[in-house]
Amino acid sequence: MKSLDHQFKHLYEANYNKVLRLCLGYTSGDTMLSKDLTQEVFIKVWQNLESFRQESSISTWIYRIAVNTCLLELRKKKTIGISDHLNHLEQPLENTSANMDIKLKQLYSCIGCLKPESKSIILLELEGLPQKEIAEITGLSHEAIRVRIHRIKNELTKCVKNDNI
Repeated sequence: MKSLDHQFKHLYEANYNKVLRLCLGYTSGDTMLSKDLTQEVFIKVWQNLESFRQESSISTWIYRIAVNTCLLELRKKKTIGISDHLNHLEQPLENTSANMDIKLKQLYSCIGCLKPESKSIILLELEGLPQKEIAEITGLSHEAIRVRIHRIKNELTKCVKNDNI
């Protein structure tokens, strides 16, 4: 049992911030809800760690749990409002212009308007995951992910340029 505890502690420390950022994207920046969802993800990881089949990397497995947990929360709430979207971006970022702050807020507001599956894909892409890993997490083919990311980026570019918040 000691080694399982050690393995979980390592997984938690290595993945906590990544999962939290993913949850923040799903919850429109609601820090408290994101932390709750992150804890829920790691409870599920702990409960299922012994049954992990190693068919994918463990980080892919954790992301899949996180995406499913967040999507389940979205379904429960039906829609999450985008007012006060991403409160953690309200403070101006160092070394950036006010215009850049506005564009960043617009981008995340536009991400908040995406369909849940598109939101999952772009948040994982923004997290820096390889497209093949995103394909594993979502259950789509690598080619489908490449096409969807291209379309989502075009949609987000139009949304930000048109100030469609």
